[in-house]
Amino acid sequence: MKTLTKWLVRAVWIAVIAGAGWWAWRWYGAHSEEATAVRYRTAPVVRADVFRTVEATGTVQPIKEVEVGAQVNGRIVKLFVDYNSTVTNGQVVALIDPLVYEANYKSALGELHANQANVKKCEAQLVLAEKTLVRKEKLSKREMAPVADYDSALEARDTAVASLAAAKASVERSEASVSQAKANLGYCTIVSPVDGVVITRSVDEGQTVVSSMNAVPLLKIATDLRRIQVEATVPEADIGNVHDGQVVTFAVDSYPGLTFTGVVTQVRMASTTTSSVVTYPVIIEADNPSGKLFPGMTANISVHIAEARGVLAVSSAAFRYHPPAAGGPGAGAGPHAGDKSKKTLWLLGAGGEPESVEVGTGLSDGSVTQIKGDAALEGREAVLGVMPAMPKGGPGAGGPSNPFMPKRMSRQTKNSAKAPPPAPAK
Repeated sequence: MKTLTKWLVRAVWIAVIAGAGWWAWRWYGAHSEEATAVRYRTAPVVRADVFRTVEATGTVQPIKEVEVGAQVNGRIVKLFVDYNSTVTNGQVVALIDPLVYEANYKSALGELHANQANVKKCEAQLVLAEKTLVRKEKLSKREMAPVADYDSALEARDTAVASLAAAKASVERSEASVSQAKANLGYCTIVSPVDGVVITRSVDEGQTVVSSMNAVPLLKIATDLRRIQVEATVPEADIGNVHDGQVVTFAVDSYPGLTFTGVVTQVRMASTTTSSVVTYPVIIEADNPSGKLFPGMTANISVHIAEARGVLAVSSAAFRYHPPAAGGPGAGAGPHAGDKSKKTLWLLGAGGEPESVEVGTGLSDGSVTQIKGDAALEGREAVLGVMPAMPKGGPGAGGPSNPFMPKRMSRQTKNSAKAPPPAPAK
């Protein structure tokens, strides 16, 4: 009886061990298949807007900028504007002490009046000289007066004519002096030549300005800043693709995420060479109705040289993937292997395996490429590459480790850490 019981217990244990081994084999096989299954990185084929652009940087500037200066010397007695002041054409913006120029104007005016009076005097002398000449001529013809008296009267008449001409010339000079003095007096009142906004002020009240050969700058006025221009520098490799009328989008660091739109208005031929790099200035005009764009801001521009809207597109990385069985790029490209407009695109099939499709390609911005042809590809998943296999034991087991994470100590290391230090040799 004891022997039968012993054999029965042994049979039960053998059955339990066999069942556990069978389930362990099934579990390991299933997880091994799952671990060895190939997983792919994919991107969908979608409809999108594809733009080909030329990137550059530029500076926001007013479309027109006027420097207001002083043409006369003197002390600034009054400034009527300051930074960011809005001015109109003809508005008084500054006043220079006019005392000296008023005195010069009055002096020139007095000299003019004196010369005009001298003209009247010379005219009267000429009238008298002509009458004397007529009388002497009659007496000379009747031989009642010597010929010398006639000659003296003729000389006096000619001298009066010359004196009158000189007096009239003096009047003209005086009139010019009066005009100049009046202009200098007018220059003491400085007015704005345009409508705009004051962006620079170079003087203060009480400061003396001295104008020599050039006008001394006082203010810098930018015309209406509701419309601005961006002067960008484009490298010579891209300048051939930039033309007037192209749409430009740009952004400034002051407003992250906000995009402004403009138009190319001029491509200038005045090149600049810096460290063997040749660039050309490109002028872009844009609206600034909200006044957010200030002169001097740095703009990162994108000139749209080509665009395709609402087209099928996929990540450009999809055209760089080739399964190992395909033999690399160009291998197994199908009937269109010699057609450069056709490229091989690997799509994820229903069974989870990649299948190749020949598609035509169009515009590309570097990250996204247009697909021409079959609209049925929309929504399909394009293969970008193979994901690394999951190591046995779950994530982190045997896989790549973070070099900055502390490593776990082995049992030997723990034991050596617990062991006391060796005794010093005697």
